[in-house]
Amino acid sequence: MLPSRIWALVPAAGIGRRMGGEVPKQYLPLLDKTVIEHTLAKLAEVPEIEGIVVAISEEDGWWPTLDLAISKPIRTVVGGRERVHSVFNAVQAVMPELGDDDWLLVHDAARPCVRPADINHLIRETRHHACGGILAIPAYDTMKQASERQEIVKTVDRSQLWRALTPQIFRARSLYDALLAGQGYTEQITDEASALELVGDHPMLVEGRGDNLKITRPEDLAIAAFYLQQEYKDGY
Repeated sequence: MLPSRIWALVPAAGIGRRMGGEVPKQYLPLLDKTVIEHTLAKLAEVPEIEGIVVAISEEDGWWPTLDLAISKPIRTVVGGRERVHSVFNAVQAVMPELGDDDWLLVHDAARPCVRPADINHLIRETRHHACGGILAIPAYDTMKQASERQEIVKTVDRSQLWRALTPQIFRARSLYDALLAGQGYTEQITDEASALELVGDHPMLVEGRGDNLKITRPEDLAIAAFYLQQEYKDGY
């Protein structure tokens, strides 16, 4: 039997409204590269990943300007209106080449600080799981439920709450079937795990590092730069 394969999918068609600039956040400069170049380099460091599919906007004028020095095959597909549509387009692009034992790993373009060791850990931990799993962090902060007026309704028990991160890895057929079934419920699909949940699956939670931040606001760039400098100093 051939060993199972893993393809990475990177949704990168968003415009990053919270950043407030004209350049999508994935193309903002971060140290010596753009955000997405750091992200793709991290994925390429993982031996088990066979190739990468990046979903970009149809009007993306930044992608062709990148000078990618990546050791893995990279393909692009046209993304969709929301993240879930971009991921589904990427899944459809590679699905005909995959078998029942193959996997798809989805990672945010704006998470350049993920450590390859964490990705390897996620792959190992989920290898024999029924559908797959995600990197996540237990909720350590006190959690508040708010009213529509942004007043506190109550303090929420955090003992079983986790913050979802990426990558998220799933058996290719399971992810495809879940995204296909969820076409009418896209507002409820905020990450790939939620699509699996909607069809009754229970993805695994694998604890990741807290420095795997998602660049969302302008101040996140400085934090990401600090984390990356620490990683490169450590030789991640």
